[in-house]
Amino acid sequence: MPGPPIIPSSLREDWPQVVENYAEALKTAAHSIGAHGLDAHAFEESGLFKSAVERLRGQQAATTSARYGFIRAVLQVLHDRSAIQRYEFVGSRERHDFEVRLNDGRLSCVESKGCLDGNNTNIFVRPPHADEFLIRSLCQNPGADPRHNAWSGIHTRLGGEIIGRGQRVDGLIIWDMLCNTIARP
Repeated sequence: MPGPPIIPSSLREDWPQVVENYAEALKTAAHSIGAHGLDAHAFEESGLFKSAVERLRGQQAATTSARYGFIRAVLQVLHDRSAIQRYEFVGSRERHDFEVRLNDGRLSCVESKGCLDGNNTNIFVRPPHADEFLIRSLCQNPGADPRHNAWSGIHTRLGGEIIGRGQRVDGLIIWDMLCNTIARP
């Protein structure tokens, strides 16, 4: 008998088809959106649509406010409740993002990642000074299946790195910021 799902939210069964239909409609209407002055043929040849899509993808990927905002909020609550001594964002100078000094004096380091089944999951190094090392995953792709993403990321990416490189990861936190939305009930 299968156990409980790896995470509570799931991709709505019809959502991939909804996304595919919308993508086709968007591609078909793309030449008529905006003030670029190109007819349909010139628009297709120009690469403007693909360039705009890549720009939007890059902006989405580069946005760290959602990724780090959640972690900061959780750590601030823990600090306010005296559950930790202090925390600090160190992502600008370290390979991990946060260092948390626990009440017993131990150091917990937190690395923030995107979708677990992406290449970013393979890029981590446990800090040598860490007493605990946590990886936190946030998948911002509304079209991704969070259960498959978690399973695949743990088994094919994270697990492979832990075994192959002998890396110790003390905890994994998966936050699905899209859980309980129309696409992910």
